[in-house]
Amino acid sequence: MPYPNMELIKSIADDLNYFFQFQLDQEAIHLAAFTAKDSDNKEAYIEKYSRFLTDPTINMKTIRLNGEIVGSISKFMMFGEAGITYWIDRKYWGKGIGAGALKMFLETETTRPIYGRVAFDNIGSQRVPEKCGFIKVGEDKGFANARQEEIVEYIYKLS
Repeated sequence: MPYPNMELIKSIADDLNYFFQFQLDQEAIHLAAFTAKDSDNKEAYIEKYSRFLTDPTINMKTIRLNGEIVGSISKFMMFGEAGITYWIDRKYWGKGIGAGALKMFLETETTRPIYGRVAFDNIGSQRVPEKCGFIKVGEDKGFANARQEEIVEYIYKLS
């Protein structure tokens, strides 16, 4: 494990304030691409994600490094399939935190198959599932709110 001081803990309501701030970063929004239409509306964000904290189909964890909140990672269900999503604070990009957190997460989240989707041009986020054994199994097109256009996203699967 590259970060012995990394831990994943069950997300709580107070963590949502950090997550909201992380997702306001314009570069991060562009790369994530598939964001909420009103990603700058804190009230809507907190309301939506507060429901996720108690949804039994969602496994939502806060990523801490040396006690500091640096991101989030979750398993969710969409169209009857398990999906994975993560968001790392931009000041921690390129340090292996996403892949490290996903590896840790997959030790306890055993739902398989599990899928991840990544914008075609988000090279950093494509590396995260690849480092964790996911295989690119396809592509899809969808409307990316952050870019206001339809783009390709790659689909990854872990069996």
